[in-house]
Amino acid sequence: MEETYLLNVEGVRKKILHGGHGELPKLQDGSKITFHFQTLKDDFERTVIDDSREAGIPMEIIVGKMFKLEIWETLLSSMRAGEVAEFWCDTIHTGMYALVSRGMRRIAEGRDPLEGQKHRCGMGNMFDYHSTGYDDLDELQRTPQPLIFIMELFRVEEPSAYKRDTWAMSKEEKLAAVPVLHSEGNRLVLSKEFGQAAAKYQEAVICLRNLQAKEKPWEDGWLKLESLVTPLVLNYCQCQLELGEYYEVLEHTTELLQKHNDNAKAYFKRAKAHAAVWNEREAREDFLRVAHLDPSMAAAVKKELKQLGERMRKKHVEDQKRYRGLFQPPRGG
Repeated sequence: MEETYLLNVEGVRKKILHGGHGELPKLQDGSKITFHFQTLKDDFERTVIDDSREAGIPMEIIVGKMFKLEIWETLLSSMRAGEVAEFWCDTIHTGMYALVSRGMRRIAEGRDPLEGQKHRCGMGNMFDYHSTGYDDLDELQRTPQPLIFIMELFRVEEPSAYKRDTWAMSKEEKLAAVPVLHSEGNRLVLSKEFGQAAAKYQEAVICLRNLQAKEKPWEDGWLKLESLVTPLVLNYCQCQLELGEYYEVLEHTTELLQKHNDNAKAYFKRAKAHAAVWNEREAREDFLRVAHLDPSMAAAVKKELKQLGERMRKKHVEDQKRYRGLFQPPRGG
């Protein structure tokens, strides 16, 4: 089945390659559209620029978000579920395709499409980067041209019907998600499901870090977000202690203490991690710093230091026995 006609939009032609079913979708901000697409150059070879099937999974975009072309909403809103259509779009609709494709490729690669971006409009970001990071997209950026999109629409989901990825959330949605994730993490800790709890805390931290990236460090907005990040990182580290991931704890507590060198809880968790991997001197230094910063934790520090001393003495005895056995001559030799 083929049917060629003009959409009621300047610079767009549509050809239906396979008919769909049902009603035309009603798109709203936050709707998720799932589809496969190919992007082709309008040249003799119909050179393929992007093909979502190569990634093995359909493409997903969120209506009202930045990683799509505005014209794509128009194209997809003209399609029914199951429909396959080819669209020719003039340069007036494709000038920003290089930036859009860059974001989509990053998502397909499992990377954050916002990684490294400054809080500016898309064209402003191009002046910061000078390159998309992909040679073929740099060429498109230099010389915008008509493009052909072949799309197969699978489904359109309302905003309430699916779980949003962190990158796709608005600022308000991220702020609303943080206390929910924090609460879910706490509930999982009570059930001793530390791995799942850590994942909840980590997701909440990612939400806040994405928001912090748009604030100036150490100014009010940044500091308010940082005050939410700190307890989440500490909870995450406690889960990692329970899971025996001591070097993970050392990494995150050290990073936290570089910003907040008076955080007694961070020193305490780092001390426990040092003790677990036999870093006796570092563990003692951190425990003593905890007692100095927060006298109310002195009893807990005293207990930990006693346990550390006993563990180190036991290890020393075991090491002596092991080394003595290595250097003793065999009997009857």
